[in-house]
Amino acid sequence: MNQKITACAFVHSNGKVFIAKRADTKKFLPGKFELPGGHVEYGEDIIAGLKREFREEFGVDIIVEGALYAFTYMNEEDHVIEVDFLAQLNDPQTKVTLRPEDHSESRWVTKQEQDEIWDKHDPEY
Repeated sequence: MNQKITACAFVHSNGKVFIAKRADTKKFLPGKFELPGGHVEYGEDIIAGLKREFREEFGVDIIVEGALYAFTYMNEEDHVIEVDFLAQLNDPQTKVTLRPEDHSESRWVTKQEQDEIWDKHDPEY
């Protein structure tokens, strides 16, 4: 059993939030939509790690505005501590480029659309 720290972001613009669908090849939650982010490396600043994940997985830079929520969960291998932040794209005109081994799709959604996606993909949410 390992302990991991993840950082994710509610990247918002014009009343919408950016979400991404995990690649079907992912071991944990394949094909599920999520708030983008990822694991913070050992010794890495949590905000720097979040920014790095967005550059690696989407080819965009973000401005992190602050922490919103923190929680923990367990899966088969890990105890995960997740911190969710509020953020914006550094340049709203930047084109998002998905890294296919991480995500198969991304969308900008309203709160209502986001709730419908969560309910559709995981009725236990």
